[in-house]
Amino acid sequence: MTAYEVIKKKRDKKELTKSEIDFIVNGAVSGEIKDYQVSAFLMAVYFNGMTERETLDFTLAIANSGDKVKLDGFNGIKADKHSTGGVGDKTSLIISPVIASLGVNVVKMSGRGLGHTGGTVDKLESIKGFNVELSYDEFLAVAKKTGLSIIGQTGTFAPADKVFYALRDVTATVDSIPLIASSIMGKKLIADDDVIVLDVKVGLGAFMQSIESARELAKVMVAIGKGANKKISAVITDMNSPLGNYVGNALEVYEAVKVLKGEVKNDLYDICKALSVEILTLSDYGDREECEKAFDLVINNGEAYKKFEEFVTAQGGDLSGILSGKYKGEKVCEITAQSSGYITMLNAEKVGLSALTLGAGRTKKEDSIDYLAGIILNKKLGDRVEKGEVIAKLYSSTSNGFDMACKIFNDGVQINSEKPPVDSKVIEYIR
Repeated sequence: MTAYEVIKKKRDKKELTKSEIDFIVNGAVSGEIKDYQVSAFLMAVYFNGMTERETLDFTLAIANSGDKVKLDGFNGIKADKHSTGGVGDKTSLIISPVIASLGVNVVKMSGRGLGHTGGTVDKLESIKGFNVELSYDEFLAVAKKTGLSIIGQTGTFAPADKVFYALRDVTATVDSIPLIASSIMGKKLIADDDVIVLDVKVGLGAFMQSIESARELAKVMVAIGKGANKKISAVITDMNSPLGNYVGNALEVYEAVKVLKGEVKNDLYDICKALSVEILTLSDYGDREECEKAFDLVINNGEAYKKFEEFVTAQGGDLSGILSGKYKGEKVCEITAQSSGYITMLNAEKVGLSALTLGAGRTKKEDSIDYLAGIILNKKLGDRVEKGEVIAKLYSSTSNGFDMACKIFNDGVQINSEKPPVDSKVIEYIR
């Protein structure tokens, strides 16, 4: 078998065998198959797609290309939740302690943010002392002790994905459903979780811009999970406008704390509830009504926040700074309404890019982050505003990016005389 033969077969729209797929993946990792041939393979997949069986085999080969997370010795169900990325998306910080407080283990590897979308690891690192680089044994020890542990992804897991992702980025083959799905699920299948729930974002601030593409991606990923014998479902959620009222790193931790304490019940609360209920029902906790009541109960009685504190402390974190108000930069700039009316657009991508300009994100992996930079939204989509009223406040540790950040933010705001419909951010379930 040669790389030439496999590339030619896929180019000619023929279905690859499992051994041929394994050959390409293993060769890409070892370097025996050169980058130009791997790129040719990716382009063939981009144009001709993959069958459901090919996509499953390709995903499993990616998952098996490096170390695996063995979750032996845990009592009860082990679950994971993955989001395809958005603006103001701090759902993992809320959902994880909620379901852990109800007896479902969360042993999770998360990523850093790149571009206008944030990363869970960056948010956690905004907590003083929090360690996202635990050793494998420490990671499992924390999870067994608290029912919850979250660390960053390391180079020993799914190395094939890193090879393919880097080449997709420079060969214009990113926008391929089989390649996107296998990249996401290849990392999810590293750990032997019992339950996986996917939050597939769609809209202006999401990778998937149309409901049709989001639905297709969700269906492919759910099929992969089913083929890997996981209990899995996907929830398609709206990302045309930001989730919650806080965008940034420490800012989002602060909002997550407010939700966990039961002090805020907004669109963020609603999505966290929907995703948590999906995880709990797949974990056989109870029917949907019982799971909804359980979610509300652990928020209202303080158990979810108590679990969050326990988890943060176990990984070396200290919440006292954030709790005492040190979650936003000292420099501030206000965005005011240019006219009176209703907010008919609050473009999530523009808000995310504005936060990025303030220093809350990175354009390259090696960029540093201002953990106190970000945005507080005083008004949301559908809200009434009067001319001159504050829509948002922008925060940073320096004043360097304010002019550009304000311009970007304002480019994403529209105010009109008629109140727009504001639908639920939960659009559709793929089970």
